[in-house]
Amino acid sequence: MKKIVTEAKLLLIGIPVAIWTLLPIYNLFLFSISTKEEAFAGKLWPDHPTLRNFELVFREQHHFLGFFWRQLWNSLLIAVAVGVITLLVATTAAFAISRLKARGGRFVLNCALFTYFIPAAFLAVPMYKAMGTYGLLNNQWALILAMITIASPYAIWVLKQASDKLPFELDEAARIDGASPLQLFRLVYLPLMAPSLVAVGIYALLLAWNEYLYAFLLLSSDKDVTLAVALGQFMSADDSPWELLMTTGLIYALPPAAIYYVFKRYMQSGLTAGAVKA
Repeated sequence: MKKIVTEAKLLLIGIPVAIWTLLPIYNLFLFSISTKEEAFAGKLWPDHPTLRNFELVFREQHHFLGFFWRQLWNSLLIAVAVGVITLLVATTAAFAISRLKARGGRFVLNCALFTYFIPAAFLAVPMYKAMGTYGLLNNQWALILAMITIASPYAIWVLKQASDKLPFELDEAARIDGASPLQLFRLVYLPLMAPSLVAVGIYALLLAWNEYLYAFLLLSSDKDVTLAVALGQFMSADDSPWELLMTTGLIYALPPAAIYYVFKRYMQSGLTAGAVKA
């Protein structure tokens, strides 16, 4: 009986939360299959569902969608670059701090984590100034480097915590067999850290994919901006094509959702690795 009551309480809380969470996503989908007239009719389902909006988006048949495929490619390229480079930086840094016991490594990690006390929005103007000083404004590398800066401290911390759980006897056995630090990193560390590496890489990728503020500040050309910034341009018109905006937003949301559900198991195990000490 106690178990039934507990499950009932969870359902009473979980169902409203689930509905509240899914409602905006349903409205996004509803707009995407509705005509402009039906979009604001307040109905739970349009009288005449249509895929015309998707056709307009895919064929770039609107002046706000003139570079849809190029901007989608920009988003993908920047997100993958951020994920790969962040993973490279975080993996080597965590290995040096946790396994090689690099002098001052923990102090550097704590200093990096301290940057999270400052809201990312407050750092946007200094980042803009720094990129301008190095001549990187209106260059996609500016956004890539900015997102790596934001993602790396947390990524290093997660990997360092996961690395601390690995038995040091493995390192000692490898050194006795004559393994160099590079071989130790490649043959022992990387295979054992695979779930955490996948989780951190996806975290950095999704962070860059969803970024708007830095992309808006550091990139200006319509051909170079990400699709997230292009979606914001829809709001500049007095009579915004909301049905096309929602359709584009739905398309833009599908890749990260697919990535998350494919690697969900690694995300859950990797991001919580090291959270509980044995």
